[in-house]
Amino acid sequence: GVPTFAEAAERTIELHREAWKDGSPLPEQWESTFRLHAAPLLDKRVDRIESADVLRCLSPIWNSKPAAARKARHRIAAVFRWCIGRNYRPDNPVDRAVEALPKVNGNTTSHHRALPHAEVAAALRAVRGTTDTHPSAVPCVELIVLTAVRPGEARGALWDEIDMDAGVWTIPASRMKAGREFAVPLSTGALDVLERARKLSGRSPLVFPSRTGGPLPSKAPLRVLRRAGVDSTLHGFRSSARSWMAETGVPAEVAEACLAHVPKSQVVQAYQRSDLLARRAEVMQGWSHYIL
Repeated sequence: GVPTFAEAAERTIELHREAWKDGSPLPEQWESTFRLHAAPLLDKRVDRIESADVLRCLSPIWNSKPAAARKARHRIAAVFRWCIGRNYRPDNPVDRAVEALPKVNGNTTSHHRALPHAEVAAALRAVRGTTDTHPSAVPCVELIVLTAVRPGEARGALWDEIDMDAGVWTIPASRMKAGREFAVPLSTGALDVLERARKLSGRSPLVFPSRTGGPLPSKAPLRVLRRAGVDSTLHGFRSSARSWMAETGVPAEVAEACLAHVPKSQVVQAYQRSDLLARRAEVMQGWSHYIL
């Protein structure tokens, strides 16, 4: 009989698997694309799917998530090519669907792709289930997501900067973009991650040492995201946290302080000198609860 899209997708992945390297994250990434962005097609017979069905899958992400949309378009089309080759249908409905969508402006692929905050918890679970040649890469990603610090600030973290009892990580001015010392409140979730990192880091002064003992290479945390099938940059998690703060009614100046954004106005600067640490600690604890 004629297969459903889910069955055809499985066969397409099997066919590609021979070309993909052993241990490649691609099979999981393709499956996750179909689950997230082709759900309405999965149970339909492939000869009964119309371009309007494909359009329903692609249009919600076409402008808001261009990278995910590009992958979804390419992967869904590959399934239909498999179907055409086996005479299950004569045409590829993706082509007609794409014709009906607006031309994507080349600049929409933003430098910092970010997930909607509601998708961060699932992304974090996927990250936890991932491994890397540098064992500390996974907890490093987790800490970046939980604290909303800049990726380089996490990779360079030293145990000397962290006071586990007080629940504060003090990043020196030399490592901060704004060139001023910054105290990061550590939520219970962040402290758990650091407990795990402590076991992995051995005697190293670095919280996240590489396998060879130096700081973690910048590619390692990115590789973890890719393997986990997460369509966000590391920096994008700062935007996800910021949009959650806006939606939960965190005052703008507190939210900006959580991200260590230096305010332009003198008044706000004076207000922030108190550092707002207790207020920021509440916000980051709320973020931790929300995503764990």
